[in-house]
Amino acid sequence: MLSSVVQPATVSVFSSTGTEPLKLFGTRIDASLPSDSFVHLLHDRLSQPLPPLPAALIVPPPLCDVEEGGKGPGYSLDQTVLHIQSPTLPTTYIQCPAAVPTGSLGARDLGIKHPWIHLQVRNLGREWSFEVGLVDQSGRVGVLRLSTFQKQPRLKLNQKKSAFPLLHLPLVFPSRTSRPLTAWTTISLNLPSFLPYFSSTNLINPNDDNIHAGHAESASGYARNAGSIGTVPSGSYSHVSYVRVHATCRLRRIWFGESGPTQNVLWEFELYSDE
Repeated sequence: MLSSVVQPATVSVFSSTGTEPLKLFGTRIDASLPSDSFVHLLHDRLSQPLPPLPAALIVPPPLCDVEEGGKGPGYSLDQTVLHIQSPTLPTTYIQCPAAVPTGSLGARDLGIKHPWIHLQVRNLGREWSFEVGLVDQSGRVGVLRLSTFQKQPRLKLNQKKSAFPLLHLPLVFPSRTSRPLTAWTTISLNLPSFLPYFSSTNLINPNDDNIHAGHAESASGYARNAGSIGTVPSGSYSHVSYVRVHATCRLRRIWFGESGPTQNVLWEFELYSDE
């Protein structure tokens, strides 16, 4: 997808304030849950416009309990954001690229070679998950997934005959007891640093089913055309094959870069509140 183009130091694949925010993405919702499963652009502070009926927008929770001095959801953005909502995570998500990647550095892979990924996301107090397809220099593919419901790091090998290895890690937002000023946060991951963990056999627990509500489907779906199914990635990092963001969250931006969270980001990559 992007492997044949010159990649600058910073590559943004999603911006909620762009002209066509989802141009590079495919969107999936659960048709059996028309009031609960949807993807919708809205103003973060105003939560407007409302999604078309029968969709029912959830209310962002307070940052702190009332008895702890909580008085609202904290600082909101004075910007348009993407609201992704569903009680069933596997069936509601956005994905880049929209087509099923193969794992090889070709037209159907995202093909971004930068080592860092950054996501600006709002915690809506519901379970949330996102995943990234990692490819090493030998073309071996692994799925890195982070989820708020996951309790322990786990490695799944050969979930199905057509499944890539899955490294599933816990994701924790700042707790309400820490009294954060906003529910928005920027998640930054150094992708090459996760490749060695696909060979960590101590993370495999055959008695632990860490697939949440059918979540195995999202990892297995990427291996149908792969030539190295069941091969664990262990070499040097090559590129990202796909990015998928599940419900439930609000999303401002996804970008890749050469540096971590200490880098000086462009001014338009900052989060701007209404105060």
